[in-house]
Amino acid sequence: MRRRPLLIAALLCLGAVVAGAPFVRGASSHGAPRPRAVPLEGIHKIKHVVIIMQENRSFDSYFGTFPGADGIPMDRGEPLVCAFDPKTRRCIEPFHDPRDRNIGGPHDHLNAVHDINHRLMNGFVWQERAVLRRACRFRDDPSCSVSADRIDVMGYHDAREIPNYWAYARNFVLQDHMFQPDTSWSLPAHLFAVSEWSAKCSRRGDPMSCVNAIQSPPLPPGAIRANGRHPNYAWTDLTYLMHKYHVSWRYYVFKGGEPDCVDDGAIFCNPKKQSAKTPGIWNPLPWFTDVHQDRQLRNIKSVDHFFSAAKRGNLPAVSWVIPNDKVSEHPPALVSAGQAWVTNVVNALMRSPDWSSTAIFLTWDDWGGFYDHVAPPVVDRNGYGLRVPGIVISPYARRGFIDHQVLSFDAYAKFIEDDFLHGERLDPATDGRPDPRPSVREDSPLLGNLVRDFDFRQQPRPALILATHPGFRERQGKNR
Repeated sequence: MRRRPLLIAALLCLGAVVAGAPFVRGASSHGAPRPRAVPLEGIHKIKHVVIIMQENRSFDSYFGTFPGADGIPMDRGEPLVCAFDPKTRRCIEPFHDPRDRNIGGPHDHLNAVHDINHRLMNGFVWQERAVLRRACRFRDDPSCSVSADRIDVMGYHDAREIPNYWAYARNFVLQDHMFQPDTSWSLPAHLFAVSEWSAKCSRRGDPMSCVNAIQSPPLPPGAIRANGRHPNYAWTDLTYLMHKYHVSWRYYVFKGGEPDCVDDGAIFCNPKKQSAKTPGIWNPLPWFTDVHQDRQLRNIKSVDHFFSAAKRGNLPAVSWVIPNDKVSEHPPALVSAGQAWVTNVVNALMRSPDWSSTAIFLTWDDWGGFYDHVAPPVVDRNGYGLRVPGIVISPYARRGFIDHQVLSFDAYAKFIEDDFLHGERLDPATDGRPDPRPSVREDSPLLGNLVRDFDFRQQPRPALILATHPGFRERQGKNR
């Protein structure tokens, strides 16, 4: 019988709108206590950190039904949450979506605000409705070939579609409160991933001229802007500290395309070319002043160099691995293609002589408009943004552990700083290159510590080599 869960969902949806209060469990993290100091003993067994950053998925869209995780609230298998659809006047519940190709929703700062909707977490459907009404603006736009009634932001996948991701979660660590660091789209998310900030700078090369820009930092597509000037990322990024302490790093970019949308968080747009030599929304480091000053541009490499370094056992201390549009999982890319790409990267690391001293941090850069039921905590004027999946894979990772700490990409920087940089932070007061960033994100009292995801007393665990193409259960093949 579905009548009782549907009635509960309808009452919760209506009650939340009327009362203006959250209607899902775990929605607020404001009252979270300051994380306890975590002993770092054993952290230096990790000599190689590899951050794999995929695209545009919320936690609930991939792990909302994962056993033990803070997933979609259910009563006897029926969702207790929903999002209002202004077209049908119905509250749409989360549903299993077996399709390999998804649409998702718009995902810029304003869309995040509307999706969160005063912490009600119910704006996802009407946001996707609004953007699909404006579809078919681009030649070969994938949205032209799908029904405007196909609203899939409430859809979720499980082990039937993403068996490898679930296998990593079962055998290593799944983080169910990993939030993107900002309430915005891909470019700001990638800027935060390498620098803990997204900004605009008025004077070239002057970090003190930078101001907060959560939605519209200078865009790098086409290499040079219309005024003939390069984007000016003058504030300090993490590579500055790594260069200062002689810590090796590489930013590996998969040659191909990227959905370099001028319309920021749009669902679809014509792809732009991407390579290690082409700055873009997924490859922002070439426009950082300190990268040029430190003569570190050579550290931005094609992904071929990553596979060679893994095979030789010559990985740098810190690596970022960036996909192209075909394997990114950014709609309209196939979920199966993204999973195969990630599996190939992880397999290469597990076969590497460096495996016994490696930590892999796998995440997705933003929520892509997909539903999530947990309202993000507020740490400063920039975020956090919505929940995204996070997985830790390492021979020292705890087995089958679900990490409930509040985390963001800032935790990756914090781990790198504690492991390789003597605990130094991107802090204007101490790092030797001050900028006016609004906060030191790594020291947020809400931010957890990734060291908790490891057991450095255990013997290094063996590799878990998975098939790159385990099969995707596709009921509607025409939509591939």
